Amino acid sequence: MLNKKIETELNKQVNAELYSAYFYLSMSAYLESINLSGFAHWMRIQAEEEQFHAMKIFDFINERGGRITLTEIRKPKTEWENVISVAEEIYEHEQIVTNLINNIVDVAIEEKDHATNNFLQWFVAEQVEEESNSENLLNQLKMFDGKGHGLFMLDKELSNRTFVPPTTGE
Repeated sequence: MLNKKIETELNKQVNAELYSAYFYLSMSAYLESINLSGFAHWMRIQAEEEQFHAMKIFDFINERGGRITLTEIRKPKTEWENVISVAEEIYEHEQIVTNLINNIVDVAIEEKDHATNNFLQWFVAEQVEEESNSENLLNQLKMFDGKGHGLFMLDKELSNRTFVPPTTGE
């Protein structure tokens, strides 16, 4: 049985993951509007991944006998200065999500909820990857000031990203 304190924190995280998906879709729309379809595609895949994360937590709450409580998702930003400012916000956002996950782990430890702690370790590892990917994207953009041939080449590379949901055992 899921304890109420953990249930509340997990429900907040479902909302945070859904907001992340919404935020990344907004970025995708912006990037498409400035003719960076590869970047836009990469962000759509990122949004899909965040929806997967939300549903993974959603299912865990149900599996543990908890109750899902969905709340309003705030409106995301819709304009950025340039592609580098988008990448900076992606990296900052992933750091925020890492802190949110770490806080839930702390609560699970305080509450001696070993099952939730175990479940969240997948997200801890996932956030290492998310931060690394977003930092690498930002650093690559900074190498060529987000302009010119480098931007064209990176846009083309990002168009190849696909989303493959992790297997059940992961």
